Formats: sequence, structure tokens, C-alpha cells
Amino acid sequence: MEYVSTRGGVEAVDFEEALFSGYAPDGGLFMPQHIPSLDGDTLRRWSRLSYRELVKELCSLFITAELVPRSMLNDLIDRAFSRFRHKDIIHLSRLKDGLNVLELWHGVTYAFKDLSLSCTGQFLQYFLEKKQKHVTILVGTSGDTGSSAIESVRGQKNMDIFVLLPKGFCTQIQELQMTTVIEDNVHVFAAHGNSDEIDEPIKELFADVDFARKYNLMSLNSVNWSRIMVQIAHHFYAYFQCAPSLDTTPLPVVEIVVPTGGGGNITAGCIAQKMGLPIRLVAAVNSNDIIHRTVQRGDFSLSESVKATLASAMDIQEPYNVERILWLLSGSDSHLTKTLMERFSVSKSLKLPEDLHRKTSPFSLGPQLSETLCSCSASDEDIVQAMRRCWDENRYLLCPHSAVAAHYHYSQPDGTARCCLAPASAAKFQNALLRAGLVPQLPPEITALTAMETRSTPLERGQDWAQALREWIEATAQQRGIARQGVTQT
Repeated sequence: MEYVSTRGGVEAVDFEEALFSGYAPDGGLFMPQHIPSLDGDTLRRWSRLSYRELVKELCSLFITAELVPRSMLNDLIDRAFSRFRHKDIIHLSRLKDGLNVLELWHGVTYAFKDLSLSCTGQFLQYFLEKKQKHVTILVGTSGDTGSSAIESVRGQKNMDIFVLLPKGFCTQIQELQMTTVIEDNVHVFAAHGNSDEIDEPIKELFADVDFARKYNLMSLNSVNWSRIMVQIAHHFYAYFQCAPSLDTTPLPVVEIVVPTGGGGNITAGCIAQKMGLPIRLVAAVNSNDIIHRTVQRGDFSLSESVKATLASAMDIQEPYNVERILWLLSGSDSHLTKTLMERFSVSKSLKLPEDLHRKTSPFSLGPQLSETLCSCSASDEDIVQAMRRCWDENRYLLCPHSAVAAHYHYSQPDGTARCCLAPASAAKFQNALLRAGLVPQLPPEITALTAMETRSTPLERGQDWAQALREWIEATAQQRGIARQGVTQT
């Protein structure tokens, strides 16, 4: 199993090199050169597996035994899930009116990012210990990625992590989950900008090939293939939990509703589809609706500004994983993908070619592609109404991101087998709950955050954020006294 860039400008690499990369050197994103195909018998056999076992089976398809022996891979995944609060790691709540909510948030930070990042942290540690190397991790976060990434590597002597959070755009709890981690290898920056703006200095540093190589820069955002790989598993688990029967041929279709920001989770679903899982995907977005407009009209263009919404982790205008989806839909056409993404990079406005758009939109192709991908957009009022209805009918609290998915479910006629992914616990979004007239239920771990010491470095508007990060990374390396050399083999 080798990995290629969506833009086709670099030679294929193995999993280790893809893991330790952010963007590919040509600006693209790494994807498997070949997507494994699973037959019906394999799917029926996998339907009896636990979530933990599904992760192991899927990862073994994308990580060769020569790189990580299967027994070691199993051990790494077991270690990754050792801090999860639920015995099944993730849990399906079956609620009234056919609302199935797959709780992906039983990890340390109460967010679904814990699933993939706990595994990715273990994979990193495995390779770093083998080669006695050190890496510098650079992460931009719209809310949950930062804290999950920090928890996955905190205290590790061979990793330093630099996290940029958008000051005022995260909830207080999300921010405290990052700023209260006082570890020598954790460096948090509170930038006075939005989620898209904090991505710019990160892209600039990765684009400086000499700097990136000297300090072994890597990313734990969902540009990292390892994140996408692990997230494929919960689409399989959702399908097996919600399919009415696996005794029929062909297997029944289940609709998976995916709250979507940067597009990593919906990309994982597209790969699961490509592997043969009979799911229909719904990209559910908030008022920052670039993915919705792309699916509906082929309009991959920025709005005038990012809108602050109750579903704050999805307040993203530049969902970088759309590049992976376009690459998949174009039949791995790296030349086309490169042309489109470079055009978007310059103008921030892109009209998809008609033949490519038809492959994303069920409305222009009829029933065949309605089995593939559709989308919806939810306003803050839609979110509030879904949260209230779910509570009134079930005494069950949804986070505002999960409520985007529930809004779609409540707008559809009954009878479709459907699973709504729940990316975060409602406990992290007190203001949204209060807006909906609901009472937050806070676990003690979250309540304790407000009394803890915090540490972060401000990045002001008008300041050169990229230069500030360079100086911090250089100073940290000097303090460590580490002479850094390339992580991956050449």
C-alpha cells in the first residue's frame, strides 16, 4: 500500500512517510494509490466485529505488516483507546422518530477527534521510538482538533506541538481544554482571527520546504492521512448498527448524516463507499455552506466572510478535504485536481466542471447518484429547534453540531435507515444549550477546568503570525538542544 499526492507531483510514499507529512510537497494531500474493495461476504463477517476490532481490520488494509506487524498494530490501537470512558468506545443511541445518534465523543476531550488522534499519536510514537527522532507538530483548530491533538502527544519527549486557536471563535470549554495543559512540549497560541485565517501561517511554514525539513514539521489536522484512515471505521460501524438486515442481496443502503466542517469525516465516508460499503452520505453544514453549494450547484467559492454560528467547530470556509473528494470523484485525476485547486487558491472562487459536478450532485443525475452524496444546510434557528425537539422527545441533549445532523433527519420522511454522527458532547457547548432553553449537564472533568492554571501566547491582528511561529519553533529547538534531521527515509 503506497500513497500518492492528489496533485500528482511527488513519488508514491509508504504509510510512515504519509503519516509524518502535512501537505504533500507539491501542495496536495496524500491518498492511497489503490482503495481496497470489500465483497458482501467480508462485510457480513465484519458486521459481527466490535468498533475496536473494525479499526484494527481497516488499519491493517492501509498499513503494511512490514512497517507495523499486525500484533503491534493491535497493541497500538488498544493503547489508543485505553482512556475512553465507554466500554464500546463509541455508542449508538436509538431515539424516538427513528433518530439514531452515533456518539463519537467518549474520549478524553469529549469530541470525535479523540478517536483518530489517539491512534495517530500511538503510530507516531512507534516510529519515533524506533528511529530516535523528534518532530514538530503544527495544528490549527476550529475547536476540538487542538485539544485532541494535545492529549494525544502531551508529555512526549520526542514531539513538540504548536496549536493555533481562533480567539473568541471557540467555546470557553474548548479553549480551556487547550490552555490548561501545562506541559513542556505543548505550546498554545490564541490568534485574533477566524479558523480560515489561522490556516494561512501554517500553510506558509509547510510551504517553506527547507524550514519544514529542518524542524521536521508535520500536521495533525485532517490533512494527515492517518486521521482520515481511522475515521473510516465509524462509517462501517454506523452501517452495521443501522442496516435493517444483511441477509439480502444486494445489501441494504443506510444513510449516514455527517456534520461537516473541514470535510475529513465526509472524506472518510466517501472512501468507505469506494470500498464497497452501501451508504448514502449527507454532508450537513451550518450557515458556512461552501460544501452544500458545491454539492448543489458546483459552486466551490468563498462567501464574503465566515459566519459565527452555534456549531462553531464547523465555521470553516475553506474545507481542504474537498480536494480529496474531487480526486476520488474524478477517478484519481491528479492533473485535473491540481488545476482546480490552484485556480481556487488564486481566485477563491471555482465553478466545478459540469461532468465533475454531476458526480457530486444527486439532483442532476437522478436516482443513481442520490445513492452517493447529498447535502443540507442548517441555520442557528434550525439547530436550536432540533436541540429542543430531541430533548422534549427523548430527554437527550445534542451538541449543536450533532443537531445539524438531527435537523436533516427531522426534515425527511420516515422509513429510511439512517444514522446521524454526533461529533461532540453537548457538555462542551453551554451557550448553545442555554440559547435552546436547555440546562447544561457538566461532567466533573469539565467543571474542574475553570479553576485550573492556563497558559497561551497571544497573536494579534497585524502581527506576522508565520514569523512569530518560526521564532518560537526555532527557540524551542535551541532550548531542546536537538539537532533535527529528516524523519523519513530517502
